[in-house]
Amino acid sequence: MTAINPECTVARYLALRLAELGITHLFGVPGNHLGPFLTTLRAEGDIEWVGTPTEGGAGQAADAYARIHGIGAAAVTYSVGAFNLLNACGGAYVEQVPLVAVNASPPYEQWQNYRAVGLLTSHMSPRPESNLDVYRQVTVDAQAISNPGLAPGQIDAALTACLSERRPVYLEVMEDLWDEPCPEPQAPIVPRERPFSGRSQTMLDKAVQAVLTLVEEHPGPDGRPRPVVWAGEEIDRFRLGGQLIDLVEATGVPFCTTVGAKAVVDEDLPQFHGVYNGGASHPDVHAVFKDWATCRIGLGAWSTSKNLGGEQSVGDDWVMAARGGVSVGTSYFPDVQLTQLLPALQDALVKAYGSGGLAADYYAESYAHHGPRENRPAGLEHHRASLRSSRSPHRRAERLTYDAVFDRINHFLNHETREDWTVVSDAAFSLIGSMNLSLPAGGFLSQVSWLSIGWSVGAATGAALAPERGDARPMVFVGDGAFQETCQELSTHTRHGLRSVVFVMDNGHFYGVEQMLVHPAYYADQDAADPDFYNVLHPWHYDRLADVFAGKHTPANGATVAHTAELDDLLDRLTDPADPLNAGPLLVRVRLHRHDYPRAMAYKVPKSAHIP
Repeated sequence: MTAINPECTVARYLALRLAELGITHLFGVPGNHLGPFLTTLRAEGDIEWVGTPTEGGAGQAADAYARIHGIGAAAVTYSVGAFNLLNACGGAYVEQVPLVAVNASPPYEQWQNYRAVGLLTSHMSPRPESNLDVYRQVTVDAQAISNPGLAPGQIDAALTACLSERRPVYLEVMEDLWDEPCPEPQAPIVPRERPFSGRSQTMLDKAVQAVLTLVEEHPGPDGRPRPVVWAGEEIDRFRLGGQLIDLVEATGVPFCTTVGAKAVVDEDLPQFHGVYNGGASHPDVHAVFKDWATCRIGLGAWSTSKNLGGEQSVGDDWVMAARGGVSVGTSYFPDVQLTQLLPALQDALVKAYGSGGLAADYYAESYAHHGPRENRPAGLEHHRASLRSSRSPHRRAERLTYDAVFDRINHFLNHETREDWTVVSDAAFSLIGSMNLSLPAGGFLSQVSWLSIGWSVGAATGAALAPERGDARPMVFVGDGAFQETCQELSTHTRHGLRSVVFVMDNGHFYGVEQMLVHPAYYADQDAADPDFYNVLHPWHYDRLADVFAGKHTPANGATVAHTAELDDLLDRLTDPADPLNAGPLLVRVRLHRHDYPRAMAYKVPKSAHIP
């Protein structure tokens, strides 16, 4: 029997376990039920409390932190805080992000009073299981802790599930338990992976052989196979970027990524050829992926509406290896893990076709639209000539467009700045516009399945504080409607001196992508006065919010750009470390025409309306 250490309490136990997992920051909104835990957390000194204006923002920060670090945590108070955190937890569940949600509940005494005489105190519900039941829908383990002796086992079980399943877990702890003694931590928390057995080996071998058969049965016009790999989100979640690089370098096979796996490895690898996003893909990427390639091998890619960009299904010439199994055409092989599949597939392809045998220079063939390989579309590099001339007087006077902004930002990130940046993209036009930026490994974050608008502003906090990318500045792209959801999270950037740059894409104060989804014909008529009434926003002077959040010792700046010259001048200032614009967060209002949209969305608009 494990002896109880009077110096170890439930609060200290949880703090020690979180620190053991390398968590350096805990995000949240405090309340009286959470106070004792935060006091202990500070006394331990290993984890910094990051108070955010909203529980949703705390969850977004913890989500981004977890994507980079491998696990993150948020803490809130019962019901009113927990239900605000629920949206972020739901997104982490869908997108397979390991997040620990800590919910401090009323003390045991108050629950007993309710059971005895029906007395409800603050934040309590007549259904004691209300918070627990809700979180069971969006977690892989949910625990309500009411006995200090059982707390260590419940905490360990939840954290183990979080690491093993790579999804959120929930810990509900009664307030009067925090300072109660309990056994101290014993064996370290480690993930419990599925065992690789003889049966697993047999299934793996069958899946690899099926992939080889599919490749062989789909040759190109010259008789040689033309596979293309589609690397997806699980390459990131399972930390398999190194294995992906080994595969493409050993075989020479070209690869694209999903939007959600953008920059999972360096995008300057010679085998990389852009982000495939269905109809929203760059035309060269789409042509190579759909027309040049004779089969497609999805590795960790999710077949979501965002990743497929308007397409409704994959074909019988696809491999889709994700969620613990492999589909090869119409055949399915369960219990095949990516960790084993990638090296086995690499060995099989090298054996069948030789080292580098699947290398392909398709730009020498009929899909060569823009010249040599260094002009591949990964970063819209075919626009470099226009970028080089962007400082001519007539171009500097041009009004900005979505595409002009992202072309210019791409040139800035790859040729002008000396700092590291993490691009954090919100949903909608911001995501579509930023997906073709050329970035290093780990340089891009987005929420591409859940698509909670405004996610990016809170997520930038977690991205900046994750130890793995603590030296990188967040660069956020967010629509005006999305920013109105979470604008107060810029306060956290200011408070902690995060030198973020938040570009608010103000396209005339309306929900542009919603208009595109519901009535794309609006974009066909450049003279149309107004979009559908429900898509219209109240206009804000976004840049002026910087003055609201700035303090005497916590600077924040705002700016407005509407023309190429103004964006050029602002980016020049970002390269000067001594410029006061770089002392804290910078909020940039980018003023765009209401009828503008990224070229990648042209497939949704009537042909006569396509922007040249």
